[in-house]
Amino acid sequence: MATLRELWEEWLRLDMRPKTRVEIQKLVEHGDTEELERRLRPRISFGTAGLRGRMQAGFARMNHLIVIQTSQGLAEYLLENVSNARDCGVVIGRDGRRDSLLFAEMAAAVFLAKRFKVWYFEKVVHTPMVPFTIDELGAAAGIMITASHNPGWDNGYKVYGQNGCQINTPQDKSIAAHILDNLEPMEGLEPIHNGRSQHDPDLLVDAGIAFIPKYCTRVFDLMFAEPYSLRLPRFVYTAMHGVGLSFLHQSLKRIVVCDARSKHMTQSDVVHEIMYIVESQAMPDPDFPTVKYPNPEEQGALDLAKDMANTEEISLIFANDPDADRFAVAERVEGEWHQFTGDQVGVLLGYYMFTFNLHLKGMMMLTSAVSSQMLARIGEIEGFIVEETLTGFKWLGNRTLELENKVIYAYEEALGYMLPVIVHDKDGVAAAILFLEACSRWQSPWSKLQELYQKYGYFETRNTYWRCDDHEVVDTVFAKIRQDVSDFPADRRLARFRDLTNGTDSGTEDSKPTLPTNPNTQMVTCWLSGNDHDDGIRFTIRASGTEPKVKLYLECQSRSQANARIGASEMLKIINATWFKDERLVLEKKYDIS
Repeated sequence: MATLRELWEEWLRLDMRPKTRVEIQKLVEHGDTEELERRLRPRISFGTAGLRGRMQAGFARMNHLIVIQTSQGLAEYLLENVSNARDCGVVIGRDGRRDSLLFAEMAAAVFLAKRFKVWYFEKVVHTPMVPFTIDELGAAAGIMITASHNPGWDNGYKVYGQNGCQINTPQDKSIAAHILDNLEPMEGLEPIHNGRSQHDPDLLVDAGIAFIPKYCTRVFDLMFAEPYSLRLPRFVYTAMHGVGLSFLHQSLKRIVVCDARSKHMTQSDVVHEIMYIVESQAMPDPDFPTVKYPNPEEQGALDLAKDMANTEEISLIFANDPDADRFAVAERVEGEWHQFTGDQVGVLLGYYMFTFNLHLKGMMMLTSAVSSQMLARIGEIEGFIVEETLTGFKWLGNRTLELENKVIYAYEEALGYMLPVIVHDKDGVAAAILFLEACSRWQSPWSKLQELYQKYGYFETRNTYWRCDDHEVVDTVFAKIRQDVSDFPADRRLARFRDLTNGTDSGTEDSKPTLPTNPNTQMVTCWLSGNDHDDGIRFTIRASGTEPKVKLYLECQSRSQANARIGASEMLKIINATWFKDERLVLEKKYDIS
């Protein structure tokens, strides 16, 4: 193993950017070995989520040198594994975070230097534009510079394969190996804006000119309504200091032709009458100044939107996260704001897709293993198939392709919704447009949800997380869960236990899970029997792969809403008291567990 001195000397040898060189030089001069250790090792790892980390100098952080090395490795991987990779080219996009422009331009510079065609988005885009463009072009791969809804000090490097899906295992391991074989930066690399005229115009193409209009047209094609047949409801919209506004606005301008007001108003006037924008959060801002975390799920994130909606007497709020691949909804119900969970929106969209695809035989939908079981229950009754995959759209997207044209919709509880006719990844803009159309047909989303509960049963979730930076503490939690898994209240029994880390499942004939296992990822699921008040509980606990969190996904099913809530709330308290006593595990302040 290299010494700390060898690591910082290697960094200073390789890093040609003054800003990050100075960061390491100052730490060396001040003898700050603890911080140097944190910055220089272990090296930031490339996985199925690509890269994501804090923007600072060092091999353990996100910075322009890491982007160069990663791009060099990815390029070599593509040359070895994708036929005609240079001509097929790569698609590169970015969000509005600090250094996203630099990272995108350095990635482009590497691929141009290796004589790849580069379809480069000159302006910020929402994440789904990259896989959409890959599909349209048949490109060899795509790169999106984003850290999604992470804090402002983070950034990331997300990779899509030639099939337009997020890369999965074993692709990630092969790419990671190629990165380690290509750590020496190529000579003469400069951000492409410093010498754009030097690049072959046949190799460097602005992707936005052709493909943003195509995307918006595809979203319009998704609509089920006839022209002038609807009256779209008013809503307040927040882009959460991200890139979503432009794409939602352009898509909305196309679909308002379905609104009856378009007979006597311009499309722009109809959009203005429908969508009210939270201006202080409308444009990309890397500091995210009005929110603690730029995630619509976080408490307080929609406060400004609620204030505007109250002032304008509007009952509906739509929100995207900063890279606009997620979508959130809130509705004022009897004077109080209800923020829909990802599962609730997911079920509503899934049911809407079902009602307009009754003619399809063998129709399928997908959810993740941590999402609600309600859509599957609806499928059992109505005659369509709902299949579960592991968490993440790398699984949902790739499984959709494996099933060819059978899957019409997929979602996971973390505000992610996929419409395969547009893209094989979550898409917050397309989901918002489809949900808006659905709202025009319902009395309200809340009333429609209550209708579904009454027909199919109540599914009450308690999804939350504990923040923890200490991996040993996290490992201890999971060790205790495996040890104590049968110790539940007397009125319940453990019906099934699945451990996707150790590869066991008490609910299958061979005691092996049907879902893929991974010894490097902590994830366990418990099914508990029902009692006199409910029909049972399922909960999953897993360690996040992109954030310092242990996540809980808990659901209680009952014919009574009150009993479903009681069952879910009581089990959350028991789980917290049994396995999360360590003060280094900080519970999200979302539910009352006193």
